[in-house]
Amino acid sequence: MLSDLHLHLRPDDPDASAEEYYSAANAERYREAAQQRGIVELGVSEHVYRFAQALRIWRHELWERFAHDDLDAYCAAVREQTDLRLGLEVDFVPGREEQIEQLLDGRAFDYVVGSVHFLGDQALDMDEFSVWEGVSARSPEEVWERYFQTIAASARSRLYDIIAHPDLVKFWGDPRRVPGGDLRRYYAIAVEAFADAGVAVELSTAGLRKPAGELYPAPAFLELCVEAGIPVALSSDAHRPAEVGAGYEIALELLERLGVDELAVFHGRVRTMVPVGAEQHAG
Repeated sequence: MLSDLHLHLRPDDPDASAEEYYSAANAERYREAAQQRGIVELGVSEHVYRFAQALRIWRHELWERFAHDDLDAYCAAVREQTDLRLGLEVDFVPGREEQIEQLLDGRAFDYVVGSVHFLGDQALDMDEFSVWEGVSARSPEEVWERYFQTIAASARSRLYDIIAHPDLVKFWGDPRRVPGGDLRRYYAIAVEAFADAGVAVELSTAGLRKPAGELYPAPAFLELCVEAGIPVALSSDAHRPAEVGAGYEIALELLERLGVDELAVFHGRVRTMVPVGAEQHAG
């Protein structure tokens, strides 16, 4: 089986309407794209900051700009109008674990994806609020150390089932923003936490479409995860149907090289391991 558990029905445009994109017709576009690529297990995990309830967790300027939808209406739309697994991508905000837990409790997600896009109020993957620019810019060593400590803390919070794009810090693909030496010293911080917490690591093809031009996580990072027995969840982080399963041939080649023959899928926040393999369709 092939899976794609991290996709977004709604594009990044803040004016994109919930009614149009959280709909049966839009979900079917994603399902059709998945079928063409042999992907069976498909799940949506919309950004938490799309929802008004997220402002109980954090009131960053970016979140306030986007947080207009109702989380329960999203959950109902996915459950009642689509056949997709119901997930949510929830940024880890240190010190707000209780608020995140309260948001998740009582909502019947199939899985929750954890991610780190910010260090403090500074962004890792956008020019606006950038951690790399301005008077508060930090050294690569400081940024990477803090990033991987935060990713580790997100896993140890036990709020999440999957840790998304776990080396997002490399987003810009700029060697000036990468520490010197063997980067496994940073990866090891996260790997230990993933193994201790029992979370799955996401192998995401989204990095191939970003300036980094590389899978998330890097092959050496994923190899450490595999050696530690950490389950792998496969995703494209698609924001439109054409991106579903994009770059999977590269991801599958890496999985085969590392001896990974099972993928993690989820239902009711219970993980199941399934054999890797695309579904074949006649014609």
